[in-house]
Amino acid sequence: METTQKKSKKTSVKGIKNAGLVILACLVIAVCFYNFVLGNPSNFVNNDPSNNPLPGKLLGTMYKGGVIVPIILTLLFTVLSLSVERYIAIKSAYGKGSLTKFVANIKAALEKGDLKGAQAICDKQRGSVANVVGATLLKYDEMEKDASLSKEQKLLAIQKELEEATALELPMMTENLPIIATITTLGTLFGLLGTVIGMIRSFAALSSGGGADSTALSQGISEALVNTACGIATGALAVISYNYYSNKIDKLTFSLDEVGFSIVQTFAASH
Repeated sequence: METTQKKSKKTSVKGIKNAGLVILACLVIAVCFYNFVLGNPSNFVNNDPSNNPLPGKLLGTMYKGGVIVPIILTLLFTVLSLSVERYIAIKSAYGKGSLTKFVANIKAALEKGDLKGAQAICDKQRGSVANVVGATLLKYDEMEKDASLSKEQKLLAIQKELEEATALELPMMTENLPIIATITTLGTLFGLLGTVIGMIRSFAALSSGGGADSTALSQGISEALVNTACGIATGALAVISYNYYSNKIDKLTFSLDEVGFSIVQTFAASH
């Protein structure tokens, strides 16, 4: 019993638990990038950031996007950071070998009644599916040796162990994905906000007395276009990242369900 509990309470998924620190670090990096890279004097006429960007200087054009740019950059860097973090975490959850092959090998071992062989496969594979299957197999072995319970009670105990082990692993795999999902909307919204602010500045320049101020007009247009592009790019990247990792988690969950069903059915058929 003690061995089973230790096995079921251990998760292989490694990830960042405090995403707030990641966002704060990305904010600092974004502000520094905005001021020292985009705002580098060499990107502007007469080496003055208050002037127009030099022809072909995209970094200077991005700098003219205004205060919304570092906010969008913060969201962009956050998506990139959490995407890398989720890649590492979910890769560790999948284990060392092919998940499809692992499921097939476990099912083959169960059909032969080779619990030790199945456990050895779990020890070799590691990862979330292997952890759940290993914990369930330990409970399976424990129920085989317990003569005090009925068959139905044993099946319920195995099913409960399977559910508890799965409930331990799944939240760790989906951690930080809600933040990426939120940025899919925030990126676009901040891009739209920057666009509106830029257009307001452009119309203000057009309505000024004595004709339009070309510098203010071009700065307003740059602000609108840069923020639109950055916001859309950030939102698109967040959508791709979220859907990709959600699909990976769905595949892993399906494998858990498939192997868990096989374990329960094998016990039911052999006892």
